[in-house]
Amino acid sequence: MRYHRSDIVERAVGILDMYGLPDMSMRRIASELGLQPSALYHHFANKQVLLAAVADELLVRGARPVPTDEPWDVQVVAVSRELRDGMLAYRDGAELIATVHAFGLGAVSLNSRLAGAISAGGFDDAFARSAATTILYFVFGHVSDEQTHLQANSVGAIDDEPLDRAGADSFELGLTLILDGIRQRQGVEA
Repeated sequence: MRYHRSDIVERAVGILDMYGLPDMSMRRIASELGLQPSALYHHFANKQVLLAAVADELLVRGARPVPTDEPWDVQVVAVSRELRDGMLAYRDGAELIATVHAFGLGAVSLNSRLAGAISAGGFDDAFARSAATTILYFVFGHVSDEQTHLQANSVGAIDDEPLDRAGADSFELGLTLILDGIRQRQGVEA
């Protein structure tokens, strides 16, 4: 059977969700597809390119319409929630997406969506990019902490209450604090 790039990404997403990022090797993906690992390199130059494709797929799957007719801060909250939910939907999703972002890989530009929404609020482009980066790092950090807590709890490594509601509440509060700081710069030369 001949596999397409999308088949490989689909299988990699399944492996990520079942076994986690450390076990998502080219060898394991190829084995599950009944291929030699070298066959994957026909579609992906290296593992980093495959990871970027998987991260993009997770982001596409989690995408929701952003209310572009709403104020800038409502748009930022919508994009941030979408990103959080998309990363939490898959085991090690936060680690994968943050790593791909840090390496400058992937087709989905997370910064540009947030920066565009902030720019729409009347902020200059340089400030909007910096504010977007701050929000993005907050989302990555918060979701990474949530996922670590959830996974440790699920395997019995910690005996703690699930973060379900508390995690969402602290995420919303943290995002509100950042947005309050950005609003303080509105009308101020950045």
